[in-house]
Amino acid sequence: MTRTAVATVCLSGTLDDKLTAAADAGFAGVEIFEPDLVASPLAPAAIRDRCAGLGLSIDLYQPFRDLDSTSPDRFAANLTRLERKFEVMRQLGTDTLLVCSSVSPDAVRDPDLLAGQLHTAAERAAAHGIRIAYEALAWGAHINTYEASLDMVDRAGHPALGLCLDSFHILSRGSDPAGIRDIPAEKLFFLQLADAPHLDMDVLQWSRHHRLFPGQGAWDLSAFLGHVLAAGYRGPLSLEVFNDVFRQADPGRTAIDAHRSLLALRDATDRRAEARSPGTVPPAVPAVPKGSAPIGVAFAEVAVDAESGPLIARALAGLGFVHTGHHRTKPVQLWTQGEARLLLNTGVTRPGGAISALGLHTDDPGASATRAEALLAPVLPRTRGPAEADLAAVAAPDGTEVFFCGTGDDWLADFTPAASPDRPGAGVTRIDHIALTQPFDHFDEATLFCRAVLGLTPQPTAEYAAPFGLVRSRAFTDPAEQVRIALSVTLLRRGDWAPPVASPQHIAFATDDIVATARAVRDRGAPLLAVPDNYYDDLDARLGPDPALLADLRELGIFYDRDADGAFLHCYTEILGGAVFFELVQRVGPYTGYGAANAPVRMAAHRTARLALAQAGPDRAIRPLR
Repeated sequence: MTRTAVATVCLSGTLDDKLTAAADAGFAGVEIFEPDLVASPLAPAAIRDRCAGLGLSIDLYQPFRDLDSTSPDRFAANLTRLERKFEVMRQLGTDTLLVCSSVSPDAVRDPDLLAGQLHTAAERAAAHGIRIAYEALAWGAHINTYEASLDMVDRAGHPALGLCLDSFHILSRGSDPAGIRDIPAEKLFFLQLADAPHLDMDVLQWSRHHRLFPGQGAWDLSAFLGHVLAAGYRGPLSLEVFNDVFRQADPGRTAIDAHRSLLALRDATDRRAEARSPGTVPPAVPAVPKGSAPIGVAFAEVAVDAESGPLIARALAGLGFVHTGHHRTKPVQLWTQGEARLLLNTGVTRPGGAISALGLHTDDPGASATRAEALLAPVLPRTRGPAEADLAAVAAPDGTEVFFCGTGDDWLADFTPAASPDRPGAGVTRIDHIALTQPFDHFDEATLFCRAVLGLTPQPTAEYAAPFGLVRSRAFTDPAEQVRIALSVTLLRRGDWAPPVASPQHIAFATDDIVATARAVRDRGAPLLAVPDNYYDDLDARLGPDPALLADLRELGIFYDRDADGAFLHCYTEILGGAVFFELVQRVGPYTGYGAANAPVRMAAHRTARLALAQAGPDRAIRPLR
């Protein structure tokens, strides 16, 4: 059975807040972080009883720092301090203590002396029925790799002394974790897991502020865990994540995200091992169903109110969409063009308009929904009329509803045809991508949701300077790139830009000829965004597109980007209502990006357009989303 645990340092709040959140999220155990205990009004014995009442084991007490010393007197004092911690652990009812490699100026360099001091500490621990899990800090004075800590454990030669393996300390130094497979299982006392983004910075600062839950960063943790399990480790899978956002966020929500990350990691590790050696891997407990990854976008839904609804409907008509249906029982309109389907929902309250739902095609919608539920995604209740499509839906971290649809279009039967004019489209073929701005506290949670729950593959993170601050963006796709979801977050935003756009969102529609499409929608009256001439002068200097193409781009307000694989041409509407706008895109060749270099210009142009509209008078002003 796989047991999951979380270090209390991962969560915000008091120790009792953290314990309650861990239990409610489904963790079996916790690591008690000493500063949390020191700040708690509960005595260690009361903490033990509180954990027992919540169904939590206390799997580790941590950390004990700077044990070894070249000064005999200081080492003796450290042993006295160690004995005091053993008494705390006795009251807590836990038997494993994390001892970190020393970072002190008087840390022992001599391997024989250090091994002797570790042996002495282990002998003291054994007398209390306690084990010492020795961990190599990546910034340790002399012991800073797992190989070095293993050598010390071997030299010390005491059964009460073993290793604590921490994925951050190992992977941040670029160590090869494959060697873990050769470590005797009886020496693997504890495992701590953390992910992280690739950063070029001091490893201590990287560790203290930028760790992430598995699946949210850039490391291959399923390979790492596979090595640990292959060595015979059978203890808990525990998280130790230092992250400034997590330690300020709601502990209940963070704990659920944390537990989801471990469930998904164990599942990915087992499936990887099973693919390598079929029939040899025991299933993870609790089991996570395989699910069915998205293979296409069935629809996108925008919630509109009385003010934003007409604006968005007029814009869709200008973009060549046709109002083709009404839902049988709900206040929802169906707009279509090519294979692009957009729903306008007046039954969901989103002042100013917002993207409220996505429909994703999967081969097995039931399996997709079952996996999502197993990974702790909130399943949304639905009111379904007679003979209406039975679509399972879960909530994404930002509240967007995600519906799992079959490969067909059975859900379209829920709509009665509308008396729409028979007019040609403007060249839109399908939905290219959906772009959602995330709340700052939930960006990493959304990353894990897209990756683990939806089964999409993350693309490299991009950052760019916008007019109102630094923006981080990350996209997720299926292998065939028929589903693209782009998430963005403003890292720091201050001041009240008027009129503000709190969470801009957009839907991008694909076309095979953006020049023809842009010209057609302009003639239909679509509110295309004006782009400053300075952009095209700079574009000509940077990329030098064909002069005839450059003239079309300038005339129609089309942005352009190019890389070694292909090109990307895209233009935008103005913001419609409070936050929503649309994009037209043409991909030339295997270009996989989103024109991130153009985003700051687009944002400035949107603000210019909104200021002009607001200054035109209250009858024309767009009410901002607050």
